Amino acid sequence: MKKKIGVVSLGCPKNLVDSEIMLGLLSKADYEIVNDKEQANILIVNTCGFIESAQQESINTILEMAEEKKRNCEILIVTGCMAERYKELILEQIPEVDAVLGTGNYEEIADTIKKAYKGEKTVSYGRLEDVDYLDRERIISSSKQSVYLKISEGCDNRCTYCIIPYLRGRYRSRKMDALINEAELLAKHGAKELVLVAQDTTRYGIDIYGRKMLPELIQKLSKIEGIEWIRLLYCYPEEIDDQLIQEIASNPKVCKYIDIPIQHASDRILKLMGRRGDISDIRTALYKLRENVKDIVIRTTLIVGFPGETDEDFEQLISFVDEFKFDRLGVFTYSKEEGTPAAKMKNQINKKIKLKRQKAVLDLQNTISKEINNNRIGKIYKAIVDGIADDGIFYYGRTYAEAPEIDGLIYFTSIEPLTIGNFVDVRILNAEEYDLIGEVINEFTK
Repeated sequence: MKKKIGVVSLGCPKNLVDSEIMLGLLSKADYEIVNDKEQANILIVNTCGFIESAQQESINTILEMAEEKKRNCEILIVTGCMAERYKELILEQIPEVDAVLGTGNYEEIADTIKKAYKGEKTVSYGRLEDVDYLDRERIISSSKQSVYLKISEGCDNRCTYCIIPYLRGRYRSRKMDALINEAELLAKHGAKELVLVAQDTTRYGIDIYGRKMLPELIQKLSKIEGIEWIRLLYCYPEEIDDQLIQEIASNPKVCKYIDIPIQHASDRILKLMGRRGDISDIRTALYKLRENVKDIVIRTTLIVGFPGETDEDFEQLISFVDEFKFDRLGVFTYSKEEGTPAAKMKNQINKKIKLKRQKAVLDLQNTISKEINNNRIGKIYKAIVDGIADDGIFYYGRTYAEAPEIDGLIYFTSIEPLTIGNFVDVRILNAEEYDLIGEVINEFTK
């Protein structure tokens, strides 16, 4: 009888891709993949180690899965960023864990399970130069119509607050042919939206081709039959050039949506963060996008409470958010991460001040979001049908303006039954803070 495996994937979409690659490797090794942890003989927790709250979630999940070893679970394996960071500590403090695999060692997963069944406790990490594992066939665990395409691994930016380069290694682009082959396979299995992800998508190709190749990659992906939308996440403002803007503007398959993590609007704080650009670079990129790409939706993320952030620095940030009025915005409080330069900086900010500043930005953004959503009432948008709501009455989906699993949803009714994964025209009837309500006026079978 086949051993059954369950995987719990935590953290970002890039981590999800890694989990899906492990599922693919294990499926080929003749294991059965199950969604119910209580059925699994083997449990894998693919952890996130980006910030303190993510680490705590990872620890809580490992402990929860450790409880399953009292039932049906025979082997518990911890992988991912936190595994790379705290390998020996995990085995020492959680004896139920049988093996730990770092971020460059996913291809060892099947052998690691065999060793665990022989009673060997395995700790494997440090292969941070390898990127070939990303070329392995995945088992898609989320919606098959909208899938992530991980175009590179690692990061060279070395922001002073970020632990990722230490856990994921230097920036390594995947070869373009490998990406096209994967995208074609995903399209054959029903993918209609490709969401491009990396630590920095805008630097794609520099390390292996000697220049930025994201526009050319987009062009080739857009020729794949079945792919209707291409969405860009994790674009750094200083790397957004006229060629990329032109590609977004002119290519009908590219969603007029871009995710640009600016992190702050004070030049002093940006410098302390080790960011490569300043507020002038950020402002230029953002306004160029709005001037050249009709109806573009821009998402960003910010960090408040960075060491040394004064009231004046924070006011500059608030003023910029109010000035630019981002369509989408997320705010993190600074997390002091051991091993990063920022952790050693003086003038660490009190937690209460961080939370107060976070709330102030979110309150402002809530007002902006309500206004933007209200302006969409009465308009008609092409939307992808993602599923049926729990009430069984409404369908839900997204337009070009909503990234999967990140932004809000559109709930809509239809006189005729709809097919999940198809596109529909939806008229917006009502707006909430983040979600929208609409009605279907046309369905496309393509």
